[in-house]
Amino acid sequence: MKVIIIGGGAGGLSTASNIRKYDKDAEITVITRDVNIAYSPCAIPYVLCGEVDCFEDIIMHQAEDYLDRNIKVITKAEVFDVQSQENKVKYYLKDHKEIEHELEYDYLVIATGGSPFIPPVEGTDLEGVFKIRTLEDGIKIADWASNSKKAVVVGAGLIGLEIAYGLKKRGLNVTVTEMLPQIVPRSLDPDMAQIVQEYLENEGINLILGHPLDKIIGNAQVECAVLGDHSIDADMVVLATGIRPETTLANIAECELGRWSIQVNEKMQTSIPNIYAVGDCVEVYDAITGQSTQSLLGSTAVRQGKVAARNIVGLNSEFIPVLNSVVSKIGKLEFGSVGLTKVSAIHNGIDVISGKIRALTKARYYPGAKKIDVKIVCNLKELIIGCQIIAEERVAERVDTMSLAISQKMTCSELASTEFSYAPPLSMVIDPIILAAEEACKKISRVNKKNS
Repeated sequence: MKVIIIGGGAGGLSTASNIRKYDKDAEITVITRDVNIAYSPCAIPYVLCGEVDCFEDIIMHQAEDYLDRNIKVITKAEVFDVQSQENKVKYYLKDHKEIEHELEYDYLVIATGGSPFIPPVEGTDLEGVFKIRTLEDGIKIADWASNSKKAVVVGAGLIGLEIAYGLKKRGLNVTVTEMLPQIVPRSLDPDMAQIVQEYLENEGINLILGHPLDKIIGNAQVECAVLGDHSIDADMVVLATGIRPETTLANIAECELGRWSIQVNEKMQTSIPNIYAVGDCVEVYDAITGQSTQSLLGSTAVRQGKVAARNIVGLNSEFIPVLNSVVSKIGKLEFGSVGLTKVSAIHNGIDVISGKIRALTKARYYPGAKKIDVKIVCNLKELIIGCQIIAEERVAERVDTMSLAISQKMTCSELASTEFSYAPPLSMVIDPIILAAEEACKKISRVNKKNS
């Protein structure tokens, strides 16, 4: 069995490794345009801020390591044609574009990820303007920042805020701009986003919200960014404006595209039976709304790779709809969410209430107790459909707990009566999650009494 995988990111390499796990004889070839493979893009901001020593530390494997497992990885290569009816791909090496190479496959996996979205404004081609997607992008940003004093980061999603903090820790004056009126709009409600915003401002990061980037000005090199009446002096601009799924090869192969990107079934199979797709280039289904969506997360790509691999080798496996569980750490502050925010629920026509509390991460008398904010979102039948958590410790484990609760279709009443562990150095006698669930129950009870 010959398997070709296009893309050396989390989805592609997860697929390759899992095929080898189940099939010792399969001929597996991974083709990637990147120089480096098997690294963590999510770790780039933590190199910038100095919490990880250097970029080499976030590279977990080299191409030679995969060759030891009989997986061939071709780097610095570009696939330019997929002939799905003949089961062939064509590619060239970037150093020798004049020479075409051709490979046959029994199964093809498209794991082409996404490309950074570059706003269609003047000045994005100036020196000192950077996108952020690959390890090489991170290295370029770090090098340029070493000779810079002022930076503008365009986009206040997770990666934008993490990059901004990293540049601030390097001594730069940093301004974050966002076209929407709040930070992290996909993952946090405005009231929870305000808590993170205040932390960032206390760390010395400037934020300009509700203004799109109009243009970047400079004479060959960036000098300032313009947003309406705001003109911000800058030695460098980082465009953290999201990504767009890379579907060019899927289109050439005549795979069906959905609303967002490549359409796949629960087996990660495209409309062409022997072509699979995984990672940021595919669309998935939301576990709560049932609608197609995107899940641009490394954890999602790895799970999809496992599912695709099992089906390719003849084992049955299905990828379940997503809750888009995310978590981030900026400085001392951790924050995360899972499921729908209250805003997104209302946008999807779901009537909801929320239970929100501020408590402590451990017994109030125990040294080092930290504030924790928890917001649980429920529909009017008490079903939990979302949660957001902010604290300086133990956020990820609580987000994961709520992911499990939502996936098991728990109600806020059931969660409120769930047994949690307790020890003064580790937790409150009543966990903050329980307190937020109880608050949600009270609100739902009042709504039901009012409607009865």
